[in-house]
Amino acid sequence: MPRRVDHRERRELLADALMRLAAARGLEGVSLRQVAAEAGVSTGMVQHYFRTKDEMMTFALAMVMDRVRERSGAELTSTAPRELVRGLLCQVLPLDETRRLENHVVLAFLAYAAVKPSIAAGLREAAAQTRTFLAEQLRAAGPPAGVDPDRAAAGLLALVDGLGLQLLSSQYTEEAALAALDAQLTLLFGA
Repeated sequence: MPRRVDHRERRELLADALMRLAAARGLEGVSLRQVAAEAGVSTGMVQHYFRTKDEMMTFALAMVMDRVRERSGAELTSTAPRELVRGLLCQVLPLDETRRLENHVVLAFLAYAAVKPSIAAGLREAAAQTRTFLAEQLRAAGPPAGVDPDRAAAGLLALVDGLGLQLLSSQYTEEAALAALDAQLTLLFGA
């Protein structure tokens, strides 16, 4: 009897290989052949699952976003808006090896998206979903007077993006980055 192939698992194997290469080299120079070599499979197999590099990159980016959401959901036991926001944003910060790899990949995707509109669309959608979630939590908590939840959500996301860059370049310690995040959350949600 022929062995049953898990197509999702194969696509994830290839996307993981792409992410390792992107984190090490950036996306511009990564080819389907290099992804195949990194994954230990044939180029034909890569082409069977992904017709183009852009298609593979779009899948890999969606996979990173799914993993962030899964980790956020698994770790959160509170339903308090501040804790939900902090939990999600901490999953985005490069605080361990997995999240550092993901942050390197997202940076590579951002650079690539600057010249590839099809990739930029996926990034915009993910950022919009995150901003919407953050704004909803701010509304649920009742933000301080004069604070627009949508603008505050955009600011939180920008803060975490900046903190992520500072962590990746060793400008901040993890403790300093978390303290900066917590200070902003205190301003928006209270102590």
